Amino acid sequence: MTVDYVAEAAALLPELQDLRRRLHAEPETGLDLPGTQAKVLEALEPLRESAGLEITLGKGLSSVTAVLRGTHPDRPADSAAGASAAEAATATAPAVLLRGDMDGLPVTELTDEPFKSLNGNMHACGHDLHTSGLVGAARLLAAHRDQLPGDVVFMFQPGEEDPGGAPIMIEEGVLEAAGPRVVAAFGVHVEVREAGILHTKPGILQSGSNILHVTINGAGGHGSKPYESRDPVPALAELVLALQNMVSRRFDVFDPVVMSVTQLSAGDAVNVIPASATLGATIRVFSAEALATMQTEVDRLAAGIAAAHGCTAKVDFQVKYPVTVNDEAETVWAMDQVRGLLGEARMRTLADPVMPSEDFSYVLDEVPGTYMMLGAKRADVPEDKQADNHSPYVVFDDSVLGDQAAVLAHLATQRLRAEVAQGCVEAAQG
Repeated sequence: MTVDYVAEAAALLPELQDLRRRLHAEPETGLDLPGTQAKVLEALEPLRESAGLEITLGKGLSSVTAVLRGTHPDRPADSAAGASAAEAATATAPAVLLRGDMDGLPVTELTDEPFKSLNGNMHACGHDLHTSGLVGAARLLAAHRDQLPGDVVFMFQPGEEDPGGAPIMIEEGVLEAAGPRVVAAFGVHVEVREAGILHTKPGILQSGSNILHVTINGAGGHGSKPYESRDPVPALAELVLALQNMVSRRFDVFDPVVMSVTQLSAGDAVNVIPASATLGATIRVFSAEALATMQTEVDRLAAGIAAAHGCTAKVDFQVKYPVTVNDEAETVWAMDQVRGLLGEARMRTLADPVMPSEDFSYVLDEVPGTYMMLGAKRADVPEDKQADNHSPYVVFDDSVLGDQAAVLAHLATQRLRAEVAQGCVEAAQG
C-alpha cells in the first residue's frame, strides 16, 4: 500500500498552522521551555493513546523524546531463546531519528503578525515551524504504523540557539531512545527562500561556530596623562584590524573563514584611561585545520600586540558548534526521495556551504544523516521588505508545514524500508 503523505499532510495543515502560531505567540529561549514543552505534549497526547507513542522528558533540559513503534510485517524481531516480548519488539528493528528544535531568540518582535510575540522573545529563526512540522510528521506516521518495519524517534530539542541542546539530549540517550542506536537522522530548517523549495548538498553544509573574547590588560590613569598609564584601548583597536587582516592573509580562500568583531568595551568615563579593554567576535570555519590555525594565530596576535603596548592579553576562545556535515550517501538518497515525493523542481542542490551554524551537527557527528533547508518566503511581502532569519522583522509562510511534515514522514518510512531490505540481502548472502 502506498501512503499519500502529501495529501494527508495538506489535510492536517490548518491544525499545524494553529500550533505554530500558538508557539510563535509565546516563545521561550535556552534550555528551559516549559510552556513550549507543554504545548508539544498536548499535541502528542492523542498519539500516545491511539498509537502507543512512548514519551520521555529530558532531565537537564525541557526536551521531549517520543518513540513510535512500527508494526509492518517485515519488522525484524529478536528470535533469541528466552527473549521477552519487549526485547523481541526492540532488539533488532532499526530506528530513524527526526528532529525539530523548539527555542526562540531574545529578540523583540517588530512584525505586524496578528499572533506576534509580546513577551520580548521571538521565533525569528523559524523553530516554531520546525516543532509544528515534526508534530505533523508524528501524526502522519502514527496513522500508518503498519507501514513502518522499524521505529521512529522524534527529537524535540530546546537550546539550539544557545547553549546547544543537542549534545545534552545525546548524552541523555536520544540516539538510543528506541533501543538500538538510530541508523540515520533527518532534519529540516526553514529559511527566506522561495516557498516550498528544498535545498541541501552532500558533505559540508554549514560552518562550525566559535566565540572569541580578548581582554587587553594595561594600567589605567587620567586621560590628560596617557604617558603615566599603559593604555589598552589603542592595543585593542590595533588587534581588531590585525584580526580582520589575518583572515585574508593566513587562510586559504578555498577553506574560508569568517570573523566578525561584534563587541567592543572599554571604560566608563571619557576622562579616564581604563585598566582593561575587551572585544567579542564570532568566528565561522569549515575545517578542523582552519579552526586550529585560528586558535594559534589569535593567541599569537593578541599576545604580540598587547606586549608592543606594554600590556598583556587574555584570550578566551570557545569552540561552540561543529561543522554540519551531511553524509554523502545518505544525502544523495534523501534528495532522490524528496524528488520522488514532491517533484524534480522542488529539490535543489546548493552550490556551496552556508555560514550559519547549527547544533544538529552534533547528531550528524554521531550518525549518518541529512539536514535540509526549506524555503518559507512570504509572497505577500515586497522584496525590499523581506527580512532574513534572526531579524525582528522576519516573517515565514507557514503553508509549507504540510510539505515539511510529509517530507520527514516519507524519509523515515523509506529509510526504515531500505534498512530492513538491506538486512535481508545481507542475511541471504551470509
